[in-house]
Amino acid sequence: MKVPSRILPVIVFAQFCCTSLWFAGNAVMPELISVFELSSNALSLLTSAVQSGFILGTLVFAFLSISDKFSPAQVFFLCAIFGSIFNLSTILEENNLYSLMIIRFLVGFSLAGIYPVGMKIASDHFEKGLGRSLGFLVGALVLGTGFPHLLKATSEIVQLSWSVVIISTSTLALLGGLLLKILVPDGPFRKPHQAKNSANIFKLFQNSNFRSAAFGYFGHMWELYAFWAFVPLMLKIYNHIHPDSFSNIPLYSFLIIGSGAVACAISGILSERFGVARVARIALIFSGICCLISPLLMLFASEVFFVIFMIFWGVMVIADSPLFSTLIARSATAEGRGTALTLVNSIGYAITIVSIQIVGMSQELFPQQYIFLVLAAGPILGVISIKNFRSKSL
Repeated sequence: MKVPSRILPVIVFAQFCCTSLWFAGNAVMPELISVFELSSNALSLLTSAVQSGFILGTLVFAFLSISDKFSPAQVFFLCAIFGSIFNLSTILEENNLYSLMIIRFLVGFSLAGIYPVGMKIASDHFEKGLGRSLGFLVGALVLGTGFPHLLKATSEIVQLSWSVVIISTSTLALLGGLLLKILVPDGPFRKPHQAKNSANIFKLFQNSNFRSAAFGYFGHMWELYAFWAFVPLMLKIYNHIHPDSFSNIPLYSFLIIGSGAVACAISGILSERFGVARVARIALIFSGICCLISPLLMLFASEVFFVIFMIFWGVMVIADSPLFSTLIARSATAEGRGTALTLVNSIGYAITIVSIQIVGMSQELFPQQYIFLVLAAGPILGVISIKNFRSKSL
C-alpha cells in the first residue's frame, strides 16, 4: 500500500513543533532564575522535572497501552493541547521554584504522548525504510529541542521579552498537533490492540535482540540529555577559561544542538546501506571519544576549533537515536510496538535524570572542565550492549 507523500513531512513538522516545548524553559533559564528568584541549581531541578514528567507519562501510557488502544493521532493532538497550556503557564507572575517544577513536570507528562507516539505513528505508516523515516522524525526532535535557544538568541537581538520564547513554543505545539490530527490518519500497518496482562510488558526483555537494542539505547540516553542540558554551561566554562570568546551563547547552543538534526536524517539513510546496528555503534564510539577529550578541548582549543568540536559532538550524540528506535520497533510485535517504544523511552529518560543530577553535583566537587567525563560511561556500555544484536540485516 502506497503511503501518501504528505504523511512523513506532516509527522516530522508536527514533531518539531511540539517538541519545542521540551527545552523552552532551559532557553530562558537565566531569566527564570532572575525574575522568580530561583536557586542556583534551578537548571538541573527544572530539567529533571521535565524528564520526571515524561517518565511517569510514558509509564502510564505503556501500562495502559494508550497508543495501541486508541488512535495515535488523536492522542498526539490532545497531548499537544495540554503541553501548550502547561508551557504557557510558565509566564504567570505568581510562579516560584515549586510551581515551575510542577509546570515543567506537566509539560514532560504531555510530551509522553508526543515523542514516542510520533514514532508509533511513523512505524504504523512505514514498514520499509523505517530507519530513514525515524531518522527524519528524531531530527525533528533535535531541531525542536534546539529551537527555543534560537528564539532566545533572536529575542535578545531585537530586544523582546523572554516570554516571547514561551508563547511562541506553545503556539507551535498547538499548530503541530492540529496539523497532525487533520492530515494524518491511522497507518496501514497499525494492528488492533489485543488485551493482555500489563505485567507481561517486561517479558519484552526476554527477547535478546530487544534487550540488546534497549540497553544500547539506555547507554545513549545517559549521555544525550545531559549533553543537551549543559551545552550552554560548556560554552560558559570555555568563556571563563578564554575570556571574551563567545558573544551569543544561545545562538551557539542552537547551532550545536540543532546540528544533530541533519545527522539523524543521514544516519537513517546510511543504515539502509551499512546496517542499523553497525551505524549506531559507530556513532556511540565517536560520541564517547568526544566525552573523553572534552577537558583538553576546553583548555587548549581555539574558539573556532572548539565550536567545530562541539558541533561534531552534537552530531554524534544523537545520530544513533533513530537507529535504536528502529531496532526496538523491529524487535517488538506489531500489536505491541507502541507500548514497547513507550516503555523503553520511559526507562531511558529515567536514566537521564541520574546523569543530569550527577553532572550538576559534580560542579561543586571538580574543576568544571572535567565534569563531563562521566558521560562517557553511557557510550561505552552502549557499544558493549549493541555488539550482541544478532541480525545481519540490521
